[in-house]
Amino acid sequence: MQLIKSLCFLCLFCLALSGCQGIIPEAPEENTLLDGPVEGLSNSERKRFLNGDFAFNAEVFSSANGLGPLFVATSCGSCHAGDGKGHPFTTLTRFGQSAPGVNPFIGKGGPQLQNRAVPGYEPEQLPDGVAFSRFTPPANTGLGFLEALTDAQILANADPDDSDGDGISGVPNYITPPPYFQPGATHTAVDGKYIGRFGKKAAAIDLLHQTVNAYNQDIGVTTTFEPVDPHTHLPTDPEVSDQVVHDLVFYLQTLKEPIPRASSDPQVVKGKALFSSIGCASCHIQEWTTPETNIKALSNKKFYPYTDLLLHDMGPGLDDGYTEGSAETYEWRTPPLWGLGLSPNSQGGSYFLLHDGRAKSIEEAILLHGGEGQFSKTQFELLSKEDKDAILKFLKSL
Repeated sequence: MQLIKSLCFLCLFCLALSGCQGIIPEAPEENTLLDGPVEGLSNSERKRFLNGDFAFNAEVFSSANGLGPLFVATSCGSCHAGDGKGHPFTTLTRFGQSAPGVNPFIGKGGPQLQNRAVPGYEPEQLPDGVAFSRFTPPANTGLGFLEALTDAQILANADPDDSDGDGISGVPNYITPPPYFQPGATHTAVDGKYIGRFGKKAAAIDLLHQTVNAYNQDIGVTTTFEPVDPHTHLPTDPEVSDQVVHDLVFYLQTLKEPIPRASSDPQVVKGKALFSSIGCASCHIQEWTTPETNIKALSNKKFYPYTDLLLHDMGPGLDDGYTEGSAETYEWRTPPLWGLGLSPNSQGGSYFLLHDGRAKSIEEAILLHGGEGQFSKTQFELLSKEDKDAILKFLKSL
């Protein structure tokens, strides 16, 4: 009798399972996702990754646990859904600095506009006549590989005087470090400043710098690293622990790099070759190799971000009159292109590209290039529709 009951239970379980197969969706392919850890993490590192994942995606702030009182977002994940690019709704506004140097609005509401507020407070308004720019949140994946590069590797591609005559003169953005910054073997000081590599203008030196700024300026949350409340401008007790900050930084460091799709497709192969032949690869450098780092999974690895992490003159059309660090107002860091084809997944099914999301397609983003990007833009315009489509398909495969 017990055997019969067991067989009946097994049959019912199988029927239930077969019935659910039409309801439960299949797991998405790994190359369609931007989140997930790099390969090779130890068990303890995976645990730390999960802790950081929780802090980034599940921790939602309110006035009860440190939000605001003025803020832009209530969590990290709300600006980077699935670790992808942000949407115009989550676009940030930076203001106050109209030339290389120091922002005169630091401590007076700048550098970032807090456009939302908890009950009882009024959100900030832009001062009259102030220089400002809008920054759409970037994708987060593969950042640890970029952080692991040495300043010397980045400088190897700089050509401030265009000595080779190719029209490309990438320069680094030298940033005054915050008091908590601890230079490592990858960093080289120049007059007390260090190369920035994260953000639209490359204004953050490392991922701790980026994370602390985001907590403070995006959510209004203080830490021991940045204890000054952005509303009162007074020091307050930390609202997030050092452990949480470090776990979140580790999460960003160990997010996997985007996985290309359809790399062997003949049209993608053709598009990749055309991308280089019209000069795009001069700034969007394909391949890098990390040095030895304190995270074994990131050490001595080839990766393919399609960026040089340098600033370039992008012409008057993309000059917003606002800048950060040593950058000019018309200079922008070359954005990594990896994961570009997955951008609509986090942007509501559409593209919102360039620093402020103004480009609604990859082709429009290309056609808005000026300055050092003018030659490649012109070469793209001269291509046949078939060749243009090949380049676009290649870029969507990244």
